[in-house]
Amino acid sequence: MKKGVHPDNYRPVVFQDTNDNSTIITRSTAVTDEKITLDGVEYPLVKVHISSSSHPFFTGEERIVDIEGRVDKFKARQQAAQKAREARQAAKPKAKKAKKTEAQKLGAKTSVEKSGTAGQ
Repeated sequence: MKKGVHPDNYRPVVFQDTNDNSTIITRSTAVTDEKITLDGVEYPLVKVHISSSSHPFFTGEERIVDIEGRVDKFKARQQAAQKAREARQAAKPKAKKAKKTEAQKLGAKTSVEKSGTAGQ
């Protein structure tokens, strides 16, 4: 086996699920400053939002997991965009259409078109 291939900090680490406070001891290189003592031994602690002990796929129960507030953030962005869109519409001056004369409505040629100088 080659020397120096494996990381030096591969050690036992405790992963703690914040949903149900379950803990899993495994080996990892995860970097953390927190520590926990289990069975008289101190381990590095990594907190996770969801693990196999609380994930709906593994537990079989349906529930909405929204730890980070993603739905609230999305709704807030959507409302802000709607307000900005309404403000742009309110600030935008409406272009007035030039009214056509009765002769133009009927298709009569204007004096410029009659003389043949239109577009020259």
